[in-house]
Amino acid sequence: MGILSGLGGLIVLILDIWAIVSVLRSGVPALNKVLWILLILVLPLIGFIIWLVAGPKGA
Repeated sequence: MGILSGLGGLIVLILDIWAIVSVLRSGVPALNKVLWILLILVLPLIGFIIWLVAGPKGA
């Protein structure tokens, strides 16, 4: 059970880093970037899912 939860945490960390990099590369205003990054950091799994559905698209 410990290995599976550790692997799950690692996957969430990788996905969150990918989401943050995508937000930083997006063309949205700086305030929106900060808010998206805060959401992803404060609520890692839920924030990632919200970003995936409604986040800024493209570079």
